[in-house]
This record gives sequence, structure tokens and C-alpha cells, in this order.
Amino acid sequence: MDMVLEGGRTAAMRPWEGGEELAQLVDELAHGMLVASLQGRLLHANQAALQELARGRVITARHGALQACGADNGRVLANALRQAGGGRRSLITLSGPDAVITVAVVPLRQPQTSEHCRVALVFARASVCDSLMLCFFARGHGLTPTEELVLGILCQGFSAPDIARQMRVAVSTVRSHVRSLCAKTRSSGVRELVSRVAVLPPVACAPLH
Repeated sequence: MDMVLEGGRTAAMRPWEGGEELAQLVDELAHGMLVASLQGRLLHANQAALQELARGRVITARHGALQACGADNGRVLANALRQAGGGRRSLITLSGPDAVITVAVVPLRQPQTSEHCRVALVFARASVCDSLMLCFFARGHGLTPTEELVLGILCQGFSAPDIARQMRVAVSTVRSHVRSLCAKTRSSGVRELVSRVAVLPPVACAPLH
């Protein structure tokens, strides 16, 4: 496969064998990602996925196998794995008392025998933006700690009155912070500001070991 460079030149793409670096990169992502067999045997999971499995809110892992929490979730997951066996992608929702998680189920390159097929499960992010990237965004635009706090709460979908109650300040104070946020980030309003944060690279904080 060739890659087009500036000026119309092309360069050959050589296979990259940096498996260890790729695994480290996947671990940095805020999206939970795991690889399983069609039978649900867990083969690999990044840190975000391991944390979700450990919580056991809608899906967990027992004895090396994925297990959805609840009969309904189990049927949804089993059906998605069957579709992946036929080469079809699906988007499923797994729900529990304390969580609703959207998962993309993606079949990977199919080997010669179906029993060795692999499927990737990619979890939606838990929030619009991870705290690490929110911090980077704040630093890059010269936001104060209070403005960063207000922005983080805005990204959770709260209104100015809601934020005022949480911070125990006047609504006018919150709106003043919002005006400053828009000015410093050159955003036309809250919607554009939150949208810019939402599309930041999904890099998560390093997990504590």
C-alpha cells in the first residue's frame, strides 16, 4: 500500500512490527477496547475495558470469558457475536441499574477457520472528555482552575443555574466564567465550546498501579 505525500509523491508503507508500542497506545485510550473470540473468550483488553469489566455494571469477565450482567444483556451480546461471525458489525446497548453503555461490535480479519475468528468490542467513553484532555485543553487556552471546573461541568450537560448550585455561587458569576471561556477559546457559544471539547483525542489518565 502506498501513502501520498505532499507534492503528489508516494512512499511505500512498510509493515510496522511495534506490537508492544501499539498495545501501550491502546492502553492510553479513554475508550474501553477488548478482543474476544466468537464464543466470548476474552483475549485482550486495554486498561479502560479492564476497569469496566471490574466494575461489573453491565458486563464482566469470569474465568477468562465475557459475561453480560442480566439475561437481556446476555441475549444482546450473544446476538452481536453471532453477527460478527458472519462479518457484520453492530452497535448494541447494554444496560443495568447504574449504567447504560453503548458498544460497537466489530469483526476482525477472518482466519481460515471460524472457530478462530476474533471480534473487537469498543465501549463508548464514560464522559464527553477525559479529565486529562480537559486539563490539556485548559492549559492550552490559558483557563483558570475555576474556568476549567466550569467547563468540565458544562461538558456533563449541566446549565448555568445547575452549575451555580453545585459551586454555591451566583448564576451571574457562572455566566461571567462562561463568557470568559468563550472569549479565551474563541468559541461562539456553549454549544461550540462543548463540541470542541467533545472531539478532543480520547486519551485517558494513566491508571494507578
